[in-house]
Amino acid sequence: MTYTVAWLPEAMSAFRRLRKADPDGAKQVAAAVGSLAGDPSPDGSTAHGVAAYSAGGMELLRGAVLVAATMTVGLVAGVFVLYAHTIMPGLRRTDDRTFVAAFQSIDRAIINPWFMASFFGALVVACLAAALYLGSDMRTVLPWTSAAFALYLAAVVITVAVNVPLNDALKAAGDPDRIGDLGSVRERFNETRWAAWNLVRAVTSTAAFGCLIWALVTYGRT
Repeated sequence: MTYTVAWLPEAMSAFRRLRKADPDGAKQVAAAVGSLAGDPSPDGSTAHGVAAYSAGGMELLRGAVLVAATMTVGLVAGVFVLYAHTIMPGLRRTDDRTFVAAFQSIDRAIINPWFMASFFGALVVACLAAALYLGSDMRTVLPWTSAAFALYLAAVVITVAVNVPLNDALKAAGDPDRIGDLGSVRERFNETRWAAWNLVRAVTSTAAFGCLIWALVTYGRT
């Protein structure tokens, strides 16, 4: 396909002056303009106007989503790591009543808008961060965002499939003051299993956080 190049009057006047002052330069300009009729977007060209604005807006969106994914995944990973190195080891040393009461209280408190928005929001923005690089020129970022999404998805699946059911079962046991055999309730809860799977999700979510950090580094280099 060949396009028609329309010269504005001001451009034509400038070209005539150039042709008088520098005939060879005018020939080069005419040849360049003629080549644009056959290929208006040659290699190495830079878009201007609406196309450039759209491209810049998309890059801004990609960067903002990547930052949001890194922050939210990092926050949730920090919660899981806190359980692994502080909360569960601390509760392990308590008596049965203290353990049941404290864990029930912690579990009720963590179901709040701040944590839930971070927990599920991280999954959404991590997925979006990967999807936004599928068709972009910065394919070097895609492996890291994809890996981060897969790792964080694993942490979400573990939470929903293992930790949440154990939490709900412990809360369903009722008020610790009205439980006859607190030891059996604690045993059925299986804190060893809960802690082991929490460690797995802490590792996967932290690894996802690391992948997103490196994705940001890669993004900044491109």
